[in-house]
Amino acid sequence: MCVTAVESRPAGVVLATGPGGRRPFGARVKAFVALTKPRIIELLLITTVPVMFLAEQGVPDLWLVLATCLGGYLSAGGANALNMYIDRDIDALMDRTSQRPLVTGMVSPREGLVFGLTLAVVSTLWFGLLVNWLSAALSLGALLFYVVVYTMLLKRRTAQNIVWGGIAGCMPVLIGWSSVTNSVSWAAVILFLVIFFWTPPHYWPLSMKVKEDYARVGVPMLPVVAGNKVVARQIVVYSWVMVAVSLLLTPLGYTGWFYTAVALAAGGWWLWEAHALQSRAKAGETGGKLKEMRLFHWSITYVSLLFVAVAVDPFLR
Repeated sequence: MCVTAVESRPAGVVLATGPGGRRPFGARVKAFVALTKPRIIELLLITTVPVMFLAEQGVPDLWLVLATCLGGYLSAGGANALNMYIDRDIDALMDRTSQRPLVTGMVSPREGLVFGLTLAVVSTLWFGLLVNWLSAALSLGALLFYVVVYTMLLKRRTAQNIVWGGIAGCMPVLIGWSSVTNSVSWAAVILFLVIFFWTPPHYWPLSMKVKEDYARVGVPMLPVVAGNKVVARQIVVYSWVMVAVSLLLTPLGYTGWFYTAVALAAGGWWLWEAHALQSRAKAGETGGKLKEMRLFHWSITYVSLLFVAVAVDPFLR
C-alpha cells in the first residue's frame, strides 16, 4: 500500500512561531540539525572509526579520521533529510514521528529537499577531494540506496524492507576501510555482513513496540504482517548468523584474542536475549510483558562493544 503525499503540517499540529508569524532562528537551526537524525549518525560513526584503526593496524591519521567522520555525517545527514522529505506524509500520521520538522512546518518541504540534496553533493565532493574517490563513490552509493531503494521502493511495499534496506547502514564499514587503504578487503566485507545481519534483529524489536504506528500508515514492517512468534523466530535466526559471521575475522587473521573474547561474550549475551524474547513470544506474552525493547537497547550496546574491540585489538596483538 502506498500513501500519497500530504501537506507538511497536518491538522491539529500548531507551528510555534514568534512575533509576526516568524519562525525563531534558534528553533530553525535545531530543526535542520534534526533533519540529519544525529542520534542515528552516532551509531554509523561507531562502525566507521574502529574499522579505520583495524585497516591501519594502529592509529590512523587523525585528520583523515576527522575528514571521514565529517563526510560521513554530511552524507548520512543528507540521506536522512531526503528520507524525511519523502516520508513526510506518513510521518504526520505516526506518533513517533509526528514532531519531525517537515511535519510541524518548522522546515518547509522545499527547504528540506534543497537541504538534503545540498548535503549529498557537498559530502560527495568532500570525500572525493579530501579522502579519496572510492570513499566518495561508496558514500554516494549508500545515500542513493537509502533514499531510492529503501525509502522509495522497499519501505512501503515489502516486509523485507529492513533486511535489504539495511545495506545502506552497512556502508560506513566499507567507507572506513577504504578511507585508509583506498581499497576494500575481506575484513571490511565481513564487518559489512555483521551489520547486515545485525540490522533486522536490531530494528524488529522496535517495530514490534510501535507496530500500530506502521499499521496505521500501511507500512508492512514484519511485525505488522506477521505474529510475534514469527518475528521472534526470525530475530533468532538472524542473530545466530550475525554472531557466527562476527567470529570469522580471527581465523582469517584480521583480529586476535581480545576481539574474539569480546565477540563471544557479547554475542552470547545477545543470543540469550534473543532466545528469551522468543520464549516470551511463544508463551503469548504481549505489551510490557513481551519486553521486546530489552533486545533493542542491548543491540546498540552490542555493536558498540564489538567495534570498540575492533579498534583495540590491533594494539594487543
